[in-house]
Amino acid sequence: MSADRRSSLTLAALAAPCLPLAGLGLPLVVYLPEFYANELGLNLSAVGTAFMGVRLLDIAFDPFIGGVMDKTRTRLGRFRLWFAISAPILMLAAYMLFMAQPGVGVGVGYLWLWLLVVYAGFSIATLAHLSWGSVLSPGYDERSRIYAWWQGGNVVGMILVLTLPPLLGLLGVPSHAIGVEAMGWFIILLLPLTMGLALLKVPEPILTTPPHRSGFKEYLQLFRRDSVRRLLAADLAIGTGPAITGALFFFFFERVKGFDKAEAGSLLLVYFIGGLIGGPLWTRLAYRTGKHRALAIATVFYAIVTAGALVIPPGNWPVAALLMFLIGLPFSAGPFLLRAMMADVGDEERLATGADRTGLLYALLSGTVKIGSAAAVGVTYVGLDLIGFNARTADSGSGLVGLQIMFLAVPAALSLIAGWIVLNYPLTAERHAEIRSALDERDLAEAAPEFGAEPKTAEEIHAVARPAE
Repeated sequence: MSADRRSSLTLAALAAPCLPLAGLGLPLVVYLPEFYANELGLNLSAVGTAFMGVRLLDIAFDPFIGGVMDKTRTRLGRFRLWFAISAPILMLAAYMLFMAQPGVGVGVGYLWLWLLVVYAGFSIATLAHLSWGSVLSPGYDERSRIYAWWQGGNVVGMILVLTLPPLLGLLGVPSHAIGVEAMGWFIILLLPLTMGLALLKVPEPILTTPPHRSGFKEYLQLFRRDSVRRLLAADLAIGTGPAITGALFFFFFERVKGFDKAEAGSLLLVYFIGGLIGGPLWTRLAYRTGKHRALAIATVFYAIVTAGALVIPPGNWPVAALLMFLIGLPFSAGPFLLRAMMADVGDEERLATGADRTGLLYALLSGTVKIGSAAAVGVTYVGLDLIGFNARTADSGSGLVGLQIMFLAVPAALSLIAGWIVLNYPLTAERHAEIRSALDERDLAEAAPEFGAEPKTAEEIHAVARPAE
């Protein structure tokens, strides 16, 4: 096994916390907005504004905590420490959000408060987790493998949490509210178990060099790098499309295509099964073509099959399931390939400046995810409200037309834009190999300055190590 290659058991342990984290992230976009608007009776615009507003406020938290992580030096590591800190925050917030009951005390203020807490904990956990993965290997292809495992864990977590409502229905518990509570308990119980496993089994290289300044100024300076700007733009476009799909999923399949909530939930499950199967396919393609070309191909495929959902016959579950499986196949490509590409940018930045900005770089990606998911819920929910769509009663006319445009056309267009952005991405496998060679040479020179930066013969090395008497 290559020294840069991690075992599958190590990567499985790294991916394990993705189960509860994805189990939290999916309902925050798909289930909770609809739950608070429909089951708890909050105003549709107020719910959309809360989810969008908290996500946008949370963006300011990312550069702060990312910079703190970059400057952290402990025996546990930079990122593992913060990963452990996030667990109790997330467990408390998940309980308060998922166990909410209609009545006194559960209003817009309650929703804002606990969304602020949950997203703070989520930011710490995801930043630490992604940064931790990036330092496990310097290899171009190995990073694709690491983040493919990470994304696989996310998709499995989504699949597991999606099975809870239909499973409860089969057991004779049809209440949608109880299904949301079950998701909350899934998160609360799995968080300490999976995070503990990762902390015990996954190492983190310990930095002994003094920390560099890593604050808001350095965060903004990263935007000067072309590779950073391209990745952020692509991530924003790629992330916003599926987030819109998720936010409007139940409205589209119930109101436009005539499925009940259980049938729609099963279609969402098929979608993520497609994502799980697609992950290894895009990894193999990235090995052959490079990450950016594999990602460009995935974006075109996603746009075509997403637009195809328009022709699903109302009530025809087999056809709908086939289309949702195809739409799910490229779902994994963007999240894991872009994060593997950002790890390569970390090497580019370190060669140029001498500073390790891993935390800040992933804070940038975290910001684009938040903007995309905020827009997905906030803009679409407010937009539907403005055109007369009613979340609680039957609808027709302009409301349903607007719903279909938002659900199908907007994600497809955003995906094509992302593909165009990454098509000529400059940090290729060949360029990254040059960067790693220069970094290795400099690291060797800094670790053993008496050898210098140039290669030495065996005689020269021995002369330095054992000088003549």
